[in-house]
Amino acid sequence: MLLVIDVGNTETKLGCFNDGAQTLVHHWRVTTESRRTADEYGVFFTQLFATAGVRSREIDAVAIASVVPRLDHTLVDVCEKFFSLTPRMLEAQRQRLIAVKTDRPEEVGADLIATAIGGRERHGVPLILVSYGTATVFMAISAQADYLGVAIAPGINISIDALIGRTAKLPQIALDAPAHTIGRNTIEALQSGIIYGFVGQTEAIVARIRAEMGVEAAVVATGGLAEVVAKHTTIFNAVDPHLSLYGLRAFARD
Repeated sequence: MLLVIDVGNTETKLGCFNDGAQTLVHHWRVTTESRRTADEYGVFFTQLFATAGVRSREIDAVAIASVVPRLDHTLVDVCEKFFSLTPRMLEAQRQRLIAVKTDRPEEVGADLIATAIGGRERHGVPLILVSYGTATVFMAISAQADYLGVAIAPGINISIDALIGRTAKLPQIALDAPAHTIGRNTIEALQSGIIYGFVGQTEAIVARIRAEMGVEAAVVATGGLAEVVAKHTTIFNAVDPHLSLYGLRAFARD
């Protein structure tokens, strides 16, 4: 069984693919904690797997994409100690699956490359991926399957935290859109501005990226908050929340 781990600044996503590495049979989303030791992570992963009936000895390969350098050595230690495996670490400038056409490929996060590879594998090209996580990231992949670059905006939760944190009387809200764009109370007003604001941002930036690419590229939403926006716009051809895990699967098989 293949274990893939996508380490983000806020959350870490894990997935297990079956022995043929075709089907994502289990997946989890946990808080990234850079202060955990290798032993703590090892016990935590083992307990997490146990809830799904996965035994550590079933893991025969591991691939990792990390944007938290402090955890890289820790996770290598976890794999070696608990799975007796050396993981493959995805790096933008060293992987061979997608050409990175940015000015500084070494600056591109491994999580974005994993997502781009997964998007290309599952949805073809040309393609625009919109990843809703800590940040909202718009990725452009050309008809030649080149990673062209991105636009990055503050994520949904970051925006809410910033607004609530600077305005003492505003309440915490659920990420649900109100029936009316014109809010009739404080909660509706916040929900309208946040949800429809991100919908408008998505539609506007996608339109600009398509114009610059010169093609009517397909658009796919991914990430943990993809559905929050996707259900209020028709711009997406698909919602595929686990693209980074599929990208790591392709990297592990390369």
